[in-house]
Amino acid sequence: MSVKSLFQLEGKVALITGGSRGLGLQIAEALGEMGCKLAITARKEAELEAAAQHLQSQGIEVLTVPGNLSQFDTIPGLVDRVLDRFGVIDVLVNNAGATWGAPAEDYPDEAWHKVMDLNINAVFYLSREVGRRTMIPRRAGKIITVASAAGMRGTAKGVSTIAYNTSKAAAVNFTRTLACEWGRYNINVNAICPGYFSSRMADAQIQRLGQSLLDRIPLERVGGEEDLKGIAVLLASEASRHITGQAILVDGGASVSA
Repeated sequence: MSVKSLFQLEGKVALITGGSRGLGLQIAEALGEMGCKLAITARKEAELEAAAQHLQSQGIEVLTVPGNLSQFDTIPGLVDRVLDRFGVIDVLVNNAGATWGAPAEDYPDEAWHKVMDLNINAVFYLSREVGRRTMIPRRAGKIITVASAAGMRGTAKGVSTIAYNTSKAAAVNFTRTLACEWGRYNINVNAICPGYFSSRMADAQIQRLGQSLLDRIPLERVGGEEDLKGIAVLLASEASRHITGQAILVDGGASVSA
């Protein structure tokens, strides 16, 4: 197989959560460009439709499925919609996420549960549903979870996001453990751990940290609109056939900076 063929995704089907904007839409653009048919899901129907129009203008086939993954009983129906349209799910991208800032001693119970429900509980329930219904029976599949560099360390001074960091650390070890269990089914399970990327969720913190943030990043910039595309295609394609259980940092080098 040629190297170009290893990266092709022609005819594959990818389900991307949180696919209407930000990192999810960036990943959708990348997989779609390489030939994937896409199912994207998010809570806000208007944003989903805008994303679908954007992707369709690039010649990408897109199914939109509005929904709230924190309502766990809706997950089987979400998978039904995708399978009814496409028949299979070859790639699952667990990208939808939430955060909440508050000091640990004052952290509201409802905030903790909101973050954990979306960032880790929904990831497990959806991966289980997709795995047992379409990947395990076919002995093939790629699961990519968007964790975070925040799941690999603590926080900077003045940052109070204990639920987010905890949930992303859980996502990393979820990835490692599921890879161990499902390797026998030829399912690759990996995580992408972005550092600071410009997004609706992160921009306020990026602006507040300012130059002090850039000083900690060897490449001296935050992530941009193209910076997750390559790693997403790698992990979704046959080019990563012998990579599983990995949490790959995409952080401009911040994790190795002194």
